Amino acid sequence: MYTGKTEKPCCLCGNPDTESRLDLPPRAVQQLDNSGPIAWQDIVGEVSIYFCESDWETVVDLVLDAGMSPLSRCNAARADFDLREDFEALLNDVRDEPDQRPLEREMREESRRVIEEYEEDDHVDVRDLVEARVVTWALEDLSAEGDAAAADD
Repeated sequence: MYTGKTEKPCCLCGNPDTESRLDLPPRAVQQLDNSGPIAWQDIVGEVSIYFCESDWETVVDLVLDAGMSPLSRCNAARADFDLREDFEALLNDVRDEPDQRPLEREMREESRRVIEEYEEDDHVDVRDLVEARVVTWALEDLSAEGDAAAADD
């Protein structure tokens, strides 16, 4: 079944055989390696990053055991996302800059739910917990950076 996502290579090593995927809010692109030229404001929907089997094991250990986010080590060139300009070219229409706040709010709430229910709910797997923690950390870091920038003004 086509879900609108095309599988990309592992964002850490480039291996085309991937095992797991994490979906992130668009602003999290800023935390990926080589993300400088990407205008996250023009991303429509989620950003997906993929991991091969061996790198996925490393990511799980890094997130669950060390409490660290893998995003700074992930190559933005290997992330999967749609840009507003792509839609404009396809539809021959200019769209407004997308409002990312509802998506971020939804992802933040879902992440909190997953983290709270992980121990008691058999339907929440390790991949869900890893994604929830990475999303939560990314949004917290981005909010802290935004607060610091606002204080500098």
